[in-house]
Amino acid sequence: MLTIFRKEVASFFNSLIAYLVIGAFLTGAGLFFWLFEMNVLETGVASMDILFDIGPYLFLFLVPAITMRSFSEEMKTGTIELLVTKPLQDWQIITGKYLATVFLVLFSLLPTLIYYFTIYFLGKPAGNLDQGAIWGAYIGLFFLGSIFAAIGLFTSSLTDNQIVAFILGICLCFFLFLAFDFSASIPFLSSVNHILIQIGIMEHYRSISRGVIDTRDIVYFISTVTIFLLLTSIVLNGKKK
Repeated sequence: MLTIFRKEVASFFNSLIAYLVIGAFLTGAGLFFWLFEMNVLETGVASMDILFDIGPYLFLFLVPAITMRSFSEEMKTGTIELLVTKPLQDWQIITGKYLATVFLVLFSLLPTLIYYFTIYFLGKPAGNLDQGAIWGAYIGLFFLGSIFAAIGLFTSSLTDNQIVAFILGICLCFFLFLAFDFSASIPFLSSVNHILIQIGIMEHYRSISRGVIDTRDIVYFISTVTIFLLLTSIVLNGKKK
């Protein structure tokens, strides 16, 4: 598993796409944080809300871009056969690739701490921040990226075309993040709107982003990740037959 993890991380950073993807994420986050409408400088409020509001939508593109080659490239080049014949269980291969993706998500988040320290010292008085909400939102964004990583691995296992895997990943992440919340606002579904909201990712992300770590949200994130990793395993087992 550690071998797969190291291979995936090294492979990602040896490709140009790694720097394009992470660079695009940080550029987008920086533009919204400092320049676009309702930015920190314009409002004069020592808050990182704009980053955590736009972060999930940037992750909708960032994470599928990281995962799109995980299994698709292996299938296209034929190296998937070599991989599965090694003395590794399927769960070790999947977990290794998954942890590598989660590591890359975390790596892309780390530079945004610059924004935190900047507004920390710009605040009057310095440090006049809602620390609980900020760190809760960071945890929420990390968990969100972890779910998107599991979804991206699943879509990558469905096809040997990286672009198709990328588009499928975006669509499925977008659906699970927004569709249930949107459906809950439809009048004839009002009787089940609470259930729909709880099924979707957004409500749980919002909950953690308030700075309150609820075990129900943690269970939701872990369960969703587990489901998609199991689906990935089922797809890979099906391709062996």
